[in-house]
Amino acid sequence: MVNDYSGDKPKAEVGFFLQGLLKLSVLVLIVVTSGCQQTKYQYNEGWVFGTSYHIVYNSKVDLEPRIRVLMDSFSHSLSTFDTSSVISKINRNTSFQTDSFFRTVFNRAQQISIETGGAFDMTVAPLVNAWGFGFSKQHEVDTLLIDSLLRNVGMAKVSMVNGIIQKKDVGVMLDASAIAKGYAVDVVASFLAGAGVENYMVEIGGEIVTAGVNPKGLVWQLGIDKPIDDPAVSEREMEMIIGLSGKALATSGNYRNFYIKDGKKYAHTINPKNGRPVQHNLLSASILANDCLTADAFATACMVMGLDSSLTLIESHPGLEACFIYHTDSGDQVTMTDGFKKIVRK
Repeated sequence: MVNDYSGDKPKAEVGFFLQGLLKLSVLVLIVVTSGCQQTKYQYNEGWVFGTSYHIVYNSKVDLEPRIRVLMDSFSHSLSTFDTSSVISKINRNTSFQTDSFFRTVFNRAQQISIETGGAFDMTVAPLVNAWGFGFSKQHEVDTLLIDSLLRNVGMAKVSMVNGIIQKKDVGVMLDASAIAKGYAVDVVASFLAGAGVENYMVEIGGEIVTAGVNPKGLVWQLGIDKPIDDPAVSEREMEMIIGLSGKALATSGNYRNFYIKDGKKYAHTINPKNGRPVQHNLLSASILANDCLTADAFATACMVMGLDSSLTLIESHPGLEACFIYHTDSGDQVTMTDGFKKIVRK
């Protein structure tokens, strides 16, 4: 939940359970009490992309109406649940000029796919749908179906020429759920900065960008959940509290969005290499980056790759830091990069 006790605003509780465009969040925001604010802070919260948003920023003017227009425009570009969106039209093999939101996400997705050895892949959409985590109905999955769908998976099978998407096969489909939410946070944060806002926290479904200080004049405080299997989000415990300013943070995990069938757990993270839900001991990956698009995509890639490969990946990228929670026979353990350790408060 998001609990807001700042200033004279009534207590508000907003659930993080995800039902739409974007993957499940695993972060909790903590906005500490402000005894005497020197600057007026605005508090905007609601639902977008099938999940919650919570935005706090210092401004004399409530900018939420303009933010909502921006988010609606963003959704019309990248939501697979909007049948008239840019990405939905592309998935129906309609040829047309894409918009700037889509082009930014697609171009960066191509780069990150290369950087992660294909662990991050927007073309995993048919597999996500087949396993019941996407925007169309679930299928009865067997090896024959997986092999068939894998023929259309791989970022090399799709390209963009002069702003128009070109596919090597009509069966190629795109899913932006592992990158778009992070970019939406960046878009809203950029809007606030452009409006002259110096202190803000933008959270959409748990992906976060912060700048400046919170209403108490302190660095923004965030809590990272313990990875407890709980699809209904009825149980929440914090693993740690961190302080964040001027950075982005995204977390991916498989303990909220999953289902049990015939006694076996099926998680929403699909490995684009073998077409199956991942099976390893990494429970969550929290990535610290300069922008939330990057943090979001790399968090998903890490959940595909598993602990050891993820540590190698993050250590090879100087601009990234990470916190990994993983299971062992003796219980859950936490491993952090040196840069991430510096932001841990308790």
